[in-house]
Amino acid sequence: MSSSTEIAAIILAAGQGTRMQSSLPKVLHPLAGRSMLGHVLGLSEAIAVARRVVVVGPNMPIVSGAARSHAPDARIALQENQLGTADAVKAAAGEMAGFDGDALILYADTPLVRAETVRAMLSARRSGASVVVLGFRPVDPSPYGRLVMNAADGLDAIIESKDCTAEQRAIGLCNSGVMAVDGAVLFSLLEEVGNNNAKGEYYLTDIIAIARKRGLSCAAIEADADEVLGVNSRVELAQAEAILQNRLRHAAMLNGATLLDPSTVYFSYDTKLGRDVVVGQNVVFGPGVSVADGVQIKPFSHLEGAIVAAGAEIGPYGRLRPGADVGKGARIGNFVEVKAARIEDGAKVSHLSYIGDARVGAGANIGAGTITCNYDGFEKHFTDIGAGAFIGSNTCLVAPVKIGDGAFTGSGSVITQDVSPDALALVRPQQVEKAGWAARFRARFSGKKSGHG
Repeated sequence: MSSSTEIAAIILAAGQGTRMQSSLPKVLHPLAGRSMLGHVLGLSEAIAVARRVVVVGPNMPIVSGAARSHAPDARIALQENQLGTADAVKAAAGEMAGFDGDALILYADTPLVRAETVRAMLSARRSGASVVVLGFRPVDPSPYGRLVMNAADGLDAIIESKDCTAEQRAIGLCNSGVMAVDGAVLFSLLEEVGNNNAKGEYYLTDIIAIARKRGLSCAAIEADADEVLGVNSRVELAQAEAILQNRLRHAAMLNGATLLDPSTVYFSYDTKLGRDVVVGQNVVFGPGVSVADGVQIKPFSHLEGAIVAAGAEIGPYGRLRPGADVGKGARIGNFVEVKAARIEDGAKVSHLSYIGDARVGAGANIGAGTITCNYDGFEKHFTDIGAGAFIGSNTCLVAPVKIGDGAFTGSGSVITQDVSPDALALVRPQQVEKAGWAARFRARFSGKKSGHG
């Protein structure tokens, strides 16, 4: 039995995923802005594992790199040949050397398993079971291995569907593949797994029967079928996305946000919403968004990599790109795009504007159609707009440029030089009026039009 209370996670990520019809490895396809592998690594963080080993196949450096970008301490093990799940776990033996705590076997294409479910499995393992299997009850159990339980609610065997008797096929509890195993016996159990089957593969499920022959106890914990959905195609990827989005919506509302039409709001895995946030219809959150209390996000807005302070308003049709930092009570209105810019407390950018690589000072007002011209074709440049400034409609601010506190710019101006505090900057040609010109113009062309009739 284990002498350690430490936890290790062996994450199987070597599958080719040919049914995805993609050049991207299956486990790197995203759900809610994070790869499936990232979700499983996140699960391992949530349960505070001491060691995590990601098993990859040959020529999969992109998977190894993704694993280490999510978890720099991740160990990488190589499964040279695709010889079954037991062979995949055995590939981790070198990286698991000396470990005798609880070994979790997780799958990078099964990204929806909850931390509380894994904790229940660990509790059962520490209560005396050498192997704990995560089971579920699908609507159609026919493709799955059945969990054969005994009278004492222990697990006696996992029988593959094609090998089931008529009585065993009636069992509704099925194998998800996820396991918690006593690390002190895991690899000795694997050494006894054979490949005398139609595929000539080494099946992890065989360790149940091997453990029982040794007199070791095995157990099963039951999860909802949605939680153990395995993703092998883009259809199943879409199903997993729908399940995860519903979880995220439910959590947001339980934590004090109002979603006016929940099914149309899409979250990232890491979206943070404060209390009394109101989110309108058809709003999308990309990764890295934090929204404080009392914010209104109006319909058809899109936010990613952005911070929104208390009491601000975004949208409708607001676009916050990475680096957008919106202050308290600030207003980002319809068809406004903000990127890498600080909009300070109480400032307003209400209509049809682009603010990039900039600061908009507290209480400033940005008129409709304003553009910070931040890119010269080679480099980005900064625009600094002071507190209380008033930028007239259709102003082009050609960066680098500074608008002083309280300054005004006239509508239609192209500002290329700094503007002093409290000054008015105007860049307009003189208006010229030619009396009667329009009437003469119409008269000249009216005859031509009638001649073509």
